[in-house]
Amino acid sequence: MALLGLAGQHTPYYVFTHGMLDPWFKKQYPLKHLKKWLYWPFVTYWLLRNARGVFFTTEEERILARQSFWLYKCREVVIGYGTSRPAGDPDAQMAAFQAAYPQTVGKRNLLYLSRIHRKKGCELLIEAYAKVIGNDTDWLLTIAGPDATGWRPELEALAERLGVADRVLWPGSLGGALKWGAFRTADAFVLPSHQENFGIAVAEALACSLPVLVSDKVNIWREIVQWKGGLVEPDDLAGTIALLEQWKAMTPAETEAMRAAALACFDANFDMQVSSARMIELLEAEAAHPSR
Repeated sequence: MALLGLAGQHTPYYVFTHGMLDPWFKKQYPLKHLKKWLYWPFVTYWLLRNARGVFFTTEEERILARQSFWLYKCREVVIGYGTSRPAGDPDAQMAAFQAAYPQTVGKRNLLYLSRIHRKKGCELLIEAYAKVIGNDTDWLLTIAGPDATGWRPELEALAERLGVADRVLWPGSLGGALKWGAFRTADAFVLPSHQENFGIAVAEALACSLPVLVSDKVNIWREIVQWKGGLVEPDDLAGTIALLEQWKAMTPAETEAMRAAALACFDANFDMQVSSARMIELLEAEAAHPSR
């Protein structure tokens, strides 16, 4: 519809893909990809090619976009994306979460906060937790988020079989002070996802000075590695085990350094004011040189 509306005009326009060109969808949903391919050469290809810029949230997203369709040509621009530092009193948020879930008090808590979905690698996290943490009662795994597909009972049964059910907390969806309290009381945020175009919860964790343990399919992994705000490994069981083993082996001084680096990573890359300023700068430059 956008292409038809702009036909015959000279109105400059931009396209924000929001991950829709990620090749993961091609592998996961081949029939849908085939349907997209049927109209790609006639519509989407030209929509992107004629755009003044095609916006990507990360360098990784830009690289991956080239792998979905062989007929691909556009002016790529990494514009960034982000959120804001959480408002409210951190101590009050921590107190609210611990009051609601007293079993977290005094524990080293690994936090997963996202949809409970097969794409997210939840089963890998539970298996790795059982392997690495075992019977250590000083640790707790919190898996928070809505059960998007009814998968949670199967995951709970997995935790039961592996002998860690009593050390896995399922608070469901969290919002407001409880959500921020979960971030602030955690030792680390874990997301072994198979595909994550950006991962806003990862950015939120960084904003709370919380180290992030993520797979290399979370598209902001390059920034995390560069700024040393967390650990990155492949999105399989071995990789998830490696994440937890490395984190467990870190000294208190190393974890504190990573907490500081996590916040620095957020401020430099994922603060909404930074990404907004980047977009404004680009559009102003385009307006100053319309024929470029």
